[in-house]
Amino acid sequence: MFVLHKMASSSTFSHPLFTSSLRLPTNPSSLSSLFINPIPKHSKFQSFYLFNKPHHRFSSSPASAVATDPSTAVAANDKKISDEGIKEIEKVVLPTNESSQTLLRIRHTCAHVMAMAVQKVFPEAKVTIGPWIEHGFYYDFDIEPLTDKDLKKIKKEMDRIIGRNLPLVREEVTREEAQKRITAINEPYKMEILDSIKSEPITIYHIGNEWWDLCAGPHVETTGNINRRAVQLESVAGAYWRGDVNKPMLQRIYGTAWENEEQLKAYLHFKEEAKRRDHRRLGQDLDLFSIQDDAGGGLVFWHPKGAVVRHIIEDLWKKIHSERGYDLLYTPHVAKADLWSVSGHLDFYRENMYDQMKIEEELYQLRPMNCPYHILIYKRKPHSYRDFPIRVAELGTVYRYELSGSLHGLFRVRGFTQDDAHIFCLEDQIRDEIKGVLDLTEQMLLQFGFDKYEVNLSTKPEKAVGDDDIWVKATGALKDALNDKGWTYEIDEGGGAFYGPKIDLKIEDALGRKWQCSTIQVDFNLPQRFDITYIDSNSERKRPIMIHRAVLGSLERFFGVLIEHYAGDFPLWLSPIQARILPVTDTQLDYCKDLTEKMKVSGIRAELCTGERLPKLIRNAEKQKIPLMAVVGPKEVETQSVTVRSRFGGELGTMDVHDFIGKIKDAVHNRTFV
Repeated sequence: MFVLHKMASSSTFSHPLFTSSLRLPTNPSSLSSLFINPIPKHSKFQSFYLFNKPHHRFSSSPASAVATDPSTAVAANDKKISDEGIKEIEKVVLPTNESSQTLLRIRHTCAHVMAMAVQKVFPEAKVTIGPWIEHGFYYDFDIEPLTDKDLKKIKKEMDRIIGRNLPLVREEVTREEAQKRITAINEPYKMEILDSIKSEPITIYHIGNEWWDLCAGPHVETTGNINRRAVQLESVAGAYWRGDVNKPMLQRIYGTAWENEEQLKAYLHFKEEAKRRDHRRLGQDLDLFSIQDDAGGGLVFWHPKGAVVRHIIEDLWKKIHSERGYDLLYTPHVAKADLWSVSGHLDFYRENMYDQMKIEEELYQLRPMNCPYHILIYKRKPHSYRDFPIRVAELGTVYRYELSGSLHGLFRVRGFTQDDAHIFCLEDQIRDEIKGVLDLTEQMLLQFGFDKYEVNLSTKPEKAVGDDDIWVKATGALKDALNDKGWTYEIDEGGGAFYGPKIDLKIEDALGRKWQCSTIQVDFNLPQRFDITYIDSNSERKRPIMIHRAVLGSLERFFGVLIEHYAGDFPLWLSPIQARILPVTDTQLDYCKDLTEKMKVSGIRAELCTGERLPKLIRNAEKQKIPLMAVVGPKEVETQSVTVRSRFGGELGTMDVHDFIGKIKDAVHNRTFV
């Protein structure tokens, strides 16, 4: 969900991180010199501005957690942006499947229309299933690999079917009749689907009297209710039948469908913006990270520039945790297989774990989790009730098996570093500890400009460990902590883990997309499995409460989110290279080398770049999204100064070297721009 607000031809806006108001320039080419002010916190829209320019959102005030209304997704369709200024920008509402039954029916019917079209164009194709999905629909076919040319043929046939305004007719039949009809048209996958349907009667939907499918609905009344200009076939991908690698590979056609052309145009605009921000492309273009085939899929190589950003994140994470009473840990990457048997991971998580290795007649296992290690550290000595709460945290690398087809850049990997922490506490401390975690989470996420969250509280599932009494107390404590925080949240009844209730927090990026990052889980299971105890005030042994929590989730995934949120335009404090020194000619090289060293000594990430004419050096710095360029010519050498160009502030003029360094240090400290 996202929104583009209407703007006049020239607008004044201010932000607490600026010392003065700024004006949007009337010349659109200079928009790169600014960044846009955040949307008011309690807007029910997820928001972003569709300028292909830097977008940074910082907040010096508390974040807001809002339960966003799925029916208010909004996208942008800019009418005109001319040299005279920024003209009025049209706002287009994008409904969702949840908010619009009409849209859901359109998408479901489009899947059927597409399947009918495929079998008209390719009579030998066998059909399987075709649901609606978040932005459209798909259908899987047993057919030879399809090309873009084939998609055009299929879309043309779909348009014909839509234009014929054929009725969608629901029919109820017996299982025997359905079997008879499926056998008659030789559709083996449909027979398998029929066998999996346990309820009766069996429902069938017809398109006119020419094509039918097993289906429970819902659908539009006629194909003419679909706007063919609001439908687009997007791509083809391979997909195993039933997701099983041992079953046939099918051809999955993805499509998008909307209620009108304006919605489609807005969606395509959003899609292009998302493509521009794709962290996999930017990671390569900006030399931040790679996945090396020679090493294996899903294993991340952090390049020097990406590693700089990671170090900054890690240092900030460690500082905040130390200030908030956490003890930092380092633990091994492997352990005896018996440890994972005690923890239950071998019973419940084996398919996500790597094969065991035999060392000196004992079996060892790469860790998929950090929790058992932190418990072992807890168990190293006896504890009294006076010791609580005990908070431990680790940036711990874990390894989890993922199918190669599911790997996706930094978002789905096989080895990643969790910002993991565990709190051991008493029952009456749960509320305060959860509130402390929420405060820490907000403090950490605000550093990166994430100030709008979607929060969900998940309660006891049908199958769970632990007494009802402790579940009620723990769930109540989570609710109280959220209420103390003043955050709005949704309750997911029965959605908790079997071992305890949990809070999940999703952050909203610059495109209005939601990313699951933070999670807080109360655990009644592992303390029992590992038999951890403490001595209470009556000298009796009791079992402590254990709380799992992560703020960023994993460093790899969070870095991917940051890349896409900033579109690779990292703010000055986080940018791997903060300033690039550009000599006009080689005559200024010695001065530039001294300046670069002086800046590095002052803690500024600066680099000297030569070997090209100045215009190309500037273009290269722009492509690499360097925040600051310091141009040095004969005059600057003579006056011991630099002429500064900012990606976000444009030409800043000539500055004394000491002033330049001082302004950078102040801007980094205050999370602002020079």
